[in-house]
Amino acid sequence: MVGTTGGVELVLIGANGGPERSFAGSAQAAQGAEVLAQALPGVLFDSGSSGCRVTVVPAAADANTMLTVLRDAARQEGRRLVVGLLGQLVVDPRGRRLALVTAGSTPDNAYRRGLAWDWVVSTMVHGAQEEALLLVDAVAGPQVWEAIGSGDHGAAELLAHSRVPLWGRIGPYQGGRRGRSAILPGGEGSFSWAIGRVLERGVPGLPAAVGPAELQPAVAAELAWGELASGTEARLLVPPAGGRLLLRNRAAVRGALAGLSVSEELLAVLWRESAPTDPASD
Repeated sequence: MVGTTGGVELVLIGANGGPERSFAGSAQAAQGAEVLAQALPGVLFDSGSSGCRVTVVPAAADANTMLTVLRDAARQEGRRLVVGLLGQLVVDPRGRRLALVTAGSTPDNAYRRGLAWDWVVSTMVHGAQEEALLLVDAVAGPQVWEAIGSGDHGAAELLAHSRVPLWGRIGPYQGGRRGRSAILPGGEGSFSWAIGRVLERGVPGLPAAVGPAELQPAVAAELAWGELASGTEARLLVPPAGGRLLLRNRAAVRGALAGLSVSEELLAVLWRESAPTDPASD
């Protein structure tokens, strides 16, 4: 790994809940974490791959391991902390706190064994970074789905923290045979799948450097066909505008290079690779 003081810390947690059938919604979460690990570093505008430390937590890790990795990243004095949570959510008996299901969980102990959402948010709030972003690609069983849709209290309130912007998708998951038609985190039609496609192609008509809020319509459009095909309606977590985390829009770069001769294009690529990466707006 590369030391990244002043860069970006990217922590990706794709938790596989194991063989328990009711937690099969997390079966492809590790795959989604790898998609984000490949898609994000190269398009981070103010750091690029060389200034981004990527940590992909093993899918079978327990909650303590996950939290230790996250705390280590939050202690680094980077400009940005970006965390991805992928998997299936559970709720405490009172319906007020969320957790990400971790390996080896059963219906009786999943919340106690899981990675508590408020632990993640608290760690990010008290980190050394200038700005944080929490990416969410998750599904929720019926009880959890009801809890997060019940209004601005309890578990639902966790999805609206003012100091940790969220970007992603939480979809319903029935479990068992009825869950086979669901869009699973990391699978086709999921948030990690959609953002990977958008970042790879870029969005024509947008500037060369864009924030998550500017990319959200394109990501939502990618997600829309899956919602129609599966007959489900997910909850989209839309990032606020105005943050300083910028991503390269590859469509704009390709458009700028389209009119250059081969030699000029080569020079442009070399210049971009050697140019300072700090954004002028900081």
